[in-house]
Amino acid sequence: MGWFFIVYSLLINSSFLLLTVFAVGDFIGYRRRVEFAAYDESFGEPLARGISVLMPAYNESETIIESVQAMMAMRYPDFEVIVVDDGSKDDTVAKLVAEFDLVQVPLVVDELVPMKGEVSATYLSRRGSHNLVLVTKTNGGKADALNVGINLARKELVCMVDADSLLDPDSLLHVSRPFADHPDQVVAAGGVIRVANGSTVTQGRVTDVRMPRRWLARVQVVEYLRAFMIGRAGWSATGGLLIISGAFGMFRKDVLVTVGGMATDCIGEDAELVVRIYRWLGEEKIDGKVVFVSEPVAWTEAPDSRPVLRRQRRRWHRGLAEILGRHRDMLLRPKYGVIGMLTMPWFVLFELLAPFLEIFGLAYFVVVVVLFGLEEVGWMPYDLVDGWFVLLLLMASIFYSFLLTMVALLAEEMSYRRYRGVGDLLRAVWAAVEENFGYRQLNAWWRMGGAIEAMRKSQHEWGDMQRKGFGTTP
Repeated sequence: MGWFFIVYSLLINSSFLLLTVFAVGDFIGYRRRVEFAAYDESFGEPLARGISVLMPAYNESETIIESVQAMMAMRYPDFEVIVVDDGSKDDTVAKLVAEFDLVQVPLVVDELVPMKGEVSATYLSRRGSHNLVLVTKTNGGKADALNVGINLARKELVCMVDADSLLDPDSLLHVSRPFADHPDQVVAAGGVIRVANGSTVTQGRVTDVRMPRRWLARVQVVEYLRAFMIGRAGWSATGGLLIISGAFGMFRKDVLVTVGGMATDCIGEDAELVVRIYRWLGEEKIDGKVVFVSEPVAWTEAPDSRPVLRRQRRRWHRGLAEILGRHRDMLLRPKYGVIGMLTMPWFVLFELLAPFLEIFGLAYFVVVVVLFGLEEVGWMPYDLVDGWFVLLLLMASIFYSFLLTMVALLAEEMSYRRYRGVGDLLRAVWAAVEENFGYRQLNAWWRMGGAIEAMRKSQHEWGDMQRKGFGTTP
């Protein structure tokens, strides 16, 4: 049993180390290219491909105004913002109507992709700004709201963002660049998601970035950094990027229509869409790419209470389990390329099963410590356990996690330098340490619960994903 944990730990940590090498190489190449990207010229390009920004909203009253303000002020020559209210029970719609002087106007919503909910009203602004559209519909879920937005979108590219997300001003310029550089190959692109808790927001912009004071949000900051700067960047470099976050992703509209839009019967609809695109590419033998761009930044409000975070992580892992189960026939199939031969098997072994092995390994470690203690006091007749070896294995696992986080922080500090103060950097380093003692174990327990829910096919309870709002100043 001990050797099983040793081999599994060696494989998973070595694979993360290899992803880190790929990520660093991709990051260095991107930083070299960005010097010649000419984004100012792109901003003035009259023939730039238009972008429809879709914002599904459900009870987002606390953050919706700041988010829409940020979207409306994006630096891009041709874009529209479509807010789809999915039957909110709070005053989300009332706030939008009052803030942007919206008036009800009948707009035709084509059914290019299937829709479940019924569109009740469409709104435009009376201020002469025609790039903001509000759609209200009966509740059908986030995926159904996005399908309504796809049907209403008038542009070539579709950017999906969460209603509680804030985008940096140049985000659309950056994430759309791969579509301009390789128009026939790139079908989807994703950007970086960062935690805005503790930072100051001014008129929909994150103007003063700070590390959160609360430990739960602080740990999520380094978790997000590691996931995007190493995980997403590494898989993108290998051509096997499986996940584009629903909080910020861009797709070609014609591809979305071809694959049938978002799946309304799957919890992880964003990742399921990417896998379905890969399936279509493989079956049609199309040379297409799904890429990650490390520069675009979308800021989100991370849960800072355990009940809300528990629901989020259970939902994420249940979604992963459902996706891998739904598309299991893609596993180890050469026609699906890297995604079928490498990425999906890796996610089964080192993502889907990881929480089970981590919890079981923790229980095993406790038993080993007890037995080792009994041996030391002479209550055990045989030398059953090498306690120092088990401790060394545990410390190696913690060290690997800490090392990966330090690499992500180093990449952040060498490039974007969002956290400028020494105090914030020290808090980030401390968060990389403290996440290993309590947070990782809780997270594994929650994720294991989500996988069990998927296996049992039990009814999923979304719960109230409470929002406290950003630290906003006028």
